[in-house]
Amino acid sequence: MPEETYKHIVRIAGIDIPGDLLLPYGLAKIKGIGYHTALAIIRKLGLDPHLRVGYLSEEDVSRVEGAVTNLKGLGIPSWYLNRRKDFETGEDTHLIGADLIYAARQDIERLMRIRSWRGIRHQLGLKVRGQRTHTTGRLGPVVGVSKKR
Repeated sequence: MPEETYKHIVRIAGIDIPGDLLLPYGLAKIKGIGYHTALAIIRKLGLDPHLRVGYLSEEDVSRVEGAVTNLKGLGIPSWYLNRRKDFETGEDTHLIGADLIYAARQDIERLMRIRSWRGIRHQLGLKVRGQRTHTTGRLGPVVGVSKKR
């Protein structure tokens, strides 16, 4: 591969990805895309998973970016997406980047607004998913027992 086609930094979906990473690991740098999702994208596009990100052509970069932003249109099954049955729209979508963070924050705010059990636990800063709280998840400074002199 000629040296002039190598790019040290490739920008995909608003994220700067180092060119020396293998393609699946480079795509996994995007928030909302993990290693296995990246492999699925690469296989659907017919790219080599052993290729370095810096050796992607401009055409391949645009194809990858289109696939990352529209994962459902690529033909990946709906159970692979990270936002199934969206609360407002009822559709299956795959969110990346700031959209994913915003949607998670909106979900938590909705739980707090309707005063569900999970919402109340979020408001109080307690564990939400049924973990024990007797000895873990304590806040504040350590309170010890003082010894007698």
